[in-house]
Amino acid sequence: MQSEISLISFGQTKFGEWWNKSLRDLLGEAVDAALASAPCTALDIDFIVVANMLGESMNGQAHLGALTSSLLPHRPPAIRVEAACASGSVAMHTACALLESGRAETILVVGAEKMTDASTEEITTGLMGAADSERDAPSGLTFPGIFGLIAQRYMHEFGLTRQQLNLVSALHHANAITNPFAQFRAAMTPDQIGASALVADPLRLLDCSPVSDGAAACLLSTKHRSDLTLAASQLSTDTVSIADRPTITSFAATKDAAMRACEEANIEPQQIAHLELHDCFSIAALIALEDLGFAEPGNGIRWYEQPGQMTVNGSGGLKACGHPVAATGIKQIIDIGKQLRASGNPYGMAHNFGGAGATCAVHILHHENA
Repeated sequence: MQSEISLISFGQTKFGEWWNKSLRDLLGEAVDAALASAPCTALDIDFIVVANMLGESMNGQAHLGALTSSLLPHRPPAIRVEAACASGSVAMHTACALLESGRAETILVVGAEKMTDASTEEITTGLMGAADSERDAPSGLTFPGIFGLIAQRYMHEFGLTRQQLNLVSALHHANAITNPFAQFRAAMTPDQIGASALVADPLRLLDCSPVSDGAAACLLSTKHRSDLTLAASQLSTDTVSIADRPTITSFAATKDAAMRACEEANIEPQQIAHLELHDCFSIAALIALEDLGFAEPGNGIRWYEQPGQMTVNGSGGLKACGHPVAATGIKQIIDIGKQLRASGNPYGMAHNFGGAGATCAVHILHHENA
């Protein structure tokens, strides 16, 4: 990083189904939670970056920068960022760039989605906006279908079994039990995962992250200090359609962002103690572990068969904690901060992508008191 950027406070809503709360309510709740623990007041915020994907299509609400700014007494300038499921981490990356440029000293970053009021058809259509509308959508593909194809190919190339894949969601559900903000805080056995309803062969219902409402917010600052600092913020992109890629069992954007993030932080992947990765589908977790440098191709499952010292999705991940799309990337960084403070370890990583890995951001958080 060109400047020392501190994560000075954070807050979030519980993820779940919030029938009695609007998108504005969720934004306000997360912002209030972040301000409650801040070493400064709301008046010290000189810029806002808001992450949201589905505001227009699901809630009839655009212009979320101004809407969020109106929640603060001095109406600071604000922008909205959209990058599908990577919207939250791209908002973080945007805030880091503004802070490094000197355009701002303290920035509120907040992401929110209100998804559960919509029908399954509306949600499916909205989320397919993250795919290629000319190459993917006309064939009838949905994201479960896309990741079902990816899982089929991965199983063919590496011999992964359905029984092995069951371990991924089972571990993430076990991790969510102790997370008070998680949407699902119940254990699931591997057999329950494998017996759940078939969605897109070989993926079953409990391989898939849920539809969720929620918001997450944090304050980043070059003026105020904290024991948590951003050691790296990197963003990479790839083709939107999987039809344009040489392989679908590895995501080039993840590999590139991870490599550059480790270079920026001047660390090796083995120094990461806590990892929050983008498990929109269980197969994505295995591919991410490999692309991030924690396993060889085809060996990501070893983190579930024989867990190592690094915690993987200690929050429950997207699968069990929930996935209100644009809040996820910010929530991941919040969870890494909590985990670093609890363990005393120095480094944690957050990995968040949009589409089928078309946009990927990797952030590395440093705990300075470790």
